[in-house]
Amino acid sequence: MRKTICAAFLAAIVSSTATAGTYNLTVDNVVIDTGNFKKQGIGYNGASPGPVLRFDEGEDVTINVTNNLDVMTSIHWHGLILPYQQDGVPTISYDGIKPGETFTYRFPIKQSGTYWFHSHSGFQEPDGAYGAIVIKPKGREPFRYDREYVVQLTDSHPHAGDRIMRNLKTMPDYYNRQQQTLGDFLDDINKNGFDATLADRMAWGDMRMMAADIEDLQGFTPLINGKGPAQNWTGIFKPGERIRLRFINSSAMTYFDIRIPGLKMLVVNADGNNVQPIKVDEFRIAVAETYDVIVRPRKDRAFTIFAASMGRSAFGRGTLAPRMNVAGDTPDLAEPPLLTMADMGMAHEGMDHGAMAGMNHSKMKMPGQSQGDGKGEAMKMDHSKMKGMDHSKMAGMNAAKTDPFYASGSGLMPTAAGGGKFLSYKDLKAQRPLYKLRKATREIELRLTGNMERYIWSINGKKYQDDEEIRLRYGERVRFKFVNETMMSHPMHLHGMWTILDNGSGKWNPIKHVVSVAPGTTVYTETEVDAPGQWAFHCHLSYHARAGMFRRVVVEGGPKTADATASQSLNE
Repeated sequence: MRKTICAAFLAAIVSSTATAGTYNLTVDNVVIDTGNFKKQGIGYNGASPGPVLRFDEGEDVTINVTNNLDVMTSIHWHGLILPYQQDGVPTISYDGIKPGETFTYRFPIKQSGTYWFHSHSGFQEPDGAYGAIVIKPKGREPFRYDREYVVQLTDSHPHAGDRIMRNLKTMPDYYNRQQQTLGDFLDDINKNGFDATLADRMAWGDMRMMAADIEDLQGFTPLINGKGPAQNWTGIFKPGERIRLRFINSSAMTYFDIRIPGLKMLVVNADGNNVQPIKVDEFRIAVAETYDVIVRPRKDRAFTIFAASMGRSAFGRGTLAPRMNVAGDTPDLAEPPLLTMADMGMAHEGMDHGAMAGMNHSKMKMPGQSQGDGKGEAMKMDHSKMKGMDHSKMAGMNAAKTDPFYASGSGLMPTAAGGGKFLSYKDLKAQRPLYKLRKATREIELRLTGNMERYIWSINGKKYQDDEEIRLRYGERVRFKFVNETMMSHPMHLHGMWTILDNGSGKWNPIKHVVSVAPGTTVYTETEVDAPGQWAFHCHLSYHARAGMFRRVVVEGGPKTADATASQSLNE
C-alpha cells in the first residue's frame, strides 16, 4: 500500500514538471522558386519557409541553431515571452551567431497560439529566413476544429534585400508601378472637372507625395507556404469538417486582404491570443500579424484562399479542396486604391471638392507635422478660399465615426468584396483578459515620421541612431500614443511584452504583439511592463525599420530572470 502511494506521488510530481524538448535548426543558402522566378535566398533546414516548430505550453525548449552562411545571422522568436537574452536581436539581445557556429537558445514556453520566427540580421528575413511556430495550450481550446493548416504569407521579390534598400534610397518610387498617368488625369477631369483635378494634383505635388504611394515595394510574387499562385498550395478537407487556418504574414512590406469566396471565416485568435469569435467575409493582416480562423466547407468542391495585396498590385492564392489537383475560381484583383486627403488627417465632411482650386497649396501644413518630419516640407493651408467646407465637422486625425483606425473618406478604408463583413480592430475582444484593468501610470507619445524623398523613416523626427532609448520601469503600466504623420501604414512591434490595444472594449481590449497604425490616425496601446532587460521596438516593415523607425526599450528594475548561460553568451 505504501509503495502504491509513493508511486502515485512520484507520478504526480513527474506529470506536473515541465517537459523539455530539443530542436535543431540550420541556417542555409537555398534556392527559392516562386513559379514566376527563381532566386538565391536564405532558409532553415534547407528550405524557405523553414519548418513549423510545434511546442507545448509549459515546455522548456532547447533550440540549437547552426549558421551555415558565410555571414552573421540570428533568430528572433516573434511574439514569444522569454528572457531578453534569448530574444535574438543582435546588439540588443546578444551578438548574433557567427558563420560556422552553433548557438543554443533555451527558454520556457509560457503561452499558446500561432507565432513565427525569423532572422533579425540584415535583410535575411525578406530573403527567405522565416518559419512558423504553433504552440499547443495546456487546457482545451474554447472552440472546436477537426484539422488545421498553417497559412504563411510572404512577398518574395526577385531583387535581394540589400539591392532593394539601395534602390529605395536612390529613388523612393523605384518600385511603384501604379503611378498616375496623363490618362488618369484626363479621366479625373471628366469626372471631377478641371479645377478640382488640378487642385488635387497640386496638393499632392506640394506635399512631395503621390496618391498611389500605398506600397513601397511592388513587383513581388506573394507566396503561401512557399508556393506562388501558379504552384497552388493545397490543404485537403472532408466536407463538413471544421478547419483551423493559422494565417501568418511574414512579408517584408506587404499587407494582405484575405478572403475565401464561398466561405465565412470565424476569427478566433489574433497574434496568438484567443478572441471572442467574430464571423467575417474578409480581413486585413498587417505585416507580422497572425490571425486564426475556422471555416467549415460543406460542399464537395474546391475553395480559393485569396490574398490580395493592400495596393492591389499582386495576389497570393491557395486552395482548400476535398482532393489534390483541383482548384477553385480565382477572383480578379480590384482596382488599386488611391490615398485621399483623409489619409493625411485632412478629412472634412461637407467639403466642396470643386472649390479646392482656390486653395493656396504652396503653404499647406499637415496636422501635427513639424518642419522635416513628414514626406514633404512644412506647409500651411489657406482655408479662407475653400468654399463649402464645414469646419465644425473636420474629421482630423483618428476621428472617423465608422472605424477608429481609418480616417473618414480614407482611400485605405477596407471593404469586403460584395459588401460583406470586413474585420476591424474594433471588432476584436479578448476571450479572457490577461491583465487586470488599471489606469496607466504615464503616457509616451510616439510620432511616426518620415521623409519619402530621402527614404528616411523615424520616430519623433529622429532615426534610431540619433535618439536615446525608451526607458521604462518594471511594474508600471505605460500608455503609448502612436500618431502617424506619414501616408504609410506602420505595423509597430514591441518585443518581449504584450501590447494591449485600446479599441474601446475596456477590460476586453485585445492583447497583441503587433498593432498597425493607418495613415493620419492616432492609436493608443498599453503595456504592463513585466519583462526586465532591453528590447527592440520598431516598425515591422523591413525597409522602414532599417531606415530608422526603430527604438531600443530598456526596462529598469525587476527580478533577475536571465539564466547564467544566457548572461554568459551575452557578455562573450
